[in-house]
Amino acid sequence: QVQFVESGGGLVQPGGSLRLSCAASGSIFSIYAMGWYRQAPGKQRELVAGISRSGTTNYADSVKGRFTISRDNAKNTVYLQMNSLKTEKTAVYYCNAASSIVTMSPRFGSWGQGTQVTVSS
Repeated sequence: QVQFVESGGGLVQPGGSLRLSCAASGSIFSIYAMGWYRQAPGKQRELVAGISRSGTTNYADSVKGRFTISRDNAKNTVYLQMNSLKTEKTAVYYCNAASSIVTMSPRFGSWGQGTQVTVSS
């Protein structure tokens, strides 16, 4: 069964930092690229960053230079270090697998509960 468990969100001031974590089922982690996605209120879910099994990364233009995605294959966990957070990026962050590091289309329709990131002063 596909399972994603996200954590690490919270309230942070503009310009602050957070580190998100996502634990995934081992069978998924060993096969697929992993990605972070976010959904702001009233908007569609969008890709934030992705990382292949070998470490190749893919970032949305809006987060390049501020966010860093990484993965620990031994722990079946993917991380998202977010720095210089902006107010407009308040959203629920989710992780999912992807078949292609280029397109990063979510592989599974079953999502975790996500983790809320609120950027506010």
